[in-house]
Amino acid sequence: MAASPHDLDSADPLASFRDRFVIDDDLVAYLDGNSLGRLPVATLDRLTTFVREEWGSRLIRGWSEGWVDLPVTVGDELGRELLGAADGQTVIADSTSVCIHKLLHAAASLRADRDEIIIDATNFPTDRYLVEAVAEARGMTVRRLEPDLVENVTTEVLAGALGERTAVVLLSHVDYRSGTLLDLPAITDAVHAAGAVVIWDLCHSSGVVPIELDAAGVDFAVGCTYKYVNAGPGAPAFAYVAARHLAQAEQPIPGWWSAADLFAMSDTYEASPTIRRMLSGTPPVAAILAVQEGVRLIAEAGIGPIRDKSVALTTHLIEQLDAAGLEIVTPRDPHRRGSHVTVRHPRAREIAAAMLERGVVPDFREPDLIRLGLSPLTTSYAEVAAGVAVLAELAR
Repeated sequence: MAASPHDLDSADPLASFRDRFVIDDDLVAYLDGNSLGRLPVATLDRLTTFVREEWGSRLIRGWSEGWVDLPVTVGDELGRELLGAADGQTVIADSTSVCIHKLLHAAASLRADRDEIIIDATNFPTDRYLVEAVAEARGMTVRRLEPDLVENVTTEVLAGALGERTAVVLLSHVDYRSGTLLDLPAITDAVHAAGAVVIWDLCHSSGVVPIELDAAGVDFAVGCTYKYVNAGPGAPAFAYVAARHLAQAEQPIPGWWSAADLFAMSDTYEASPTIRRMLSGTPPVAAILAVQEGVRLIAEAGIGPIRDKSVALTTHLIEQLDAAGLEIVTPRDPHRRGSHVTVRHPRAREIAAAMLERGVVPDFREPDLIRLGLSPLTTSYAEVAAGVAVLAELAR
């Protein structure tokens, strides 16, 4: 007999972490952690202290007392704990969209003798829009992959597009629709074998899937912090630039925060030789502190145990969806999926809206997909069971 949700929660080594988040008792199930993570209690406390004691009391002195270094120091923490990245390669900067814009230009500048950017035609809209805009601005051509929803981009799919004109490849580590997890090391090797550079969008994997950017030889990466890092709505993104590219990585929005001497106020711009060169304007201090608290919770739990629970949760969810006779468009192999499972249904929009009315929060994606995002530090097995019961009833 399969274990009950109560028994699974009782045996869960990460169960106690749920108590360290603000939980709304009015919700039956929150199954959208892959869009916006819950608020950590530590973040609530940290920001309250910051407002009263740092901003409120120290005012402008806060910059010289530590704020000025936060984009890099917190970037280093995030890089070490979530990305397998040595210090000096990750910075907290801007939104995901702005970071992708910067990295696309930086990557293309490294391969100025080539004129093609590859992206899959089903990638997240921001990624596609930015590739098209940067390609137009630089006089480049966009080559679009047409992968299967579930199988997604493989080295075989990519091989047909790579060539001597390929400058940059931009891919998402986890497909935002199906939850398919791409083979980051193998694809990175394939891109490099073609003489191109790769940018990985880690929005749906950072904080929930172990990532080793340095070991895989990744060139550039970007990701948000409001999903599994739980840093809050509109929290800043991170940008990773491999150390070997820092001296040559030219980004298109030079600001005083990316200058070699921040406070020189020089008449001429000289880019910082460090990861600070990816900054532009004044960083959002309070938001970066929220990122730091989220990263520290993940570090305490351990990305390995987080991944283990993610696999167990999604497996448990798939078993229940199968029992309800629902169509799943997410890989069955746990090694090939992230932390959300997607159901296809012709009445997906209607069902998702009805779930919300019943206190279950899913995520609808056009035209017929319902995503169920499971955040290992906050999602319980009982929550999953309650959410699926409502979904199954509405889908009948």
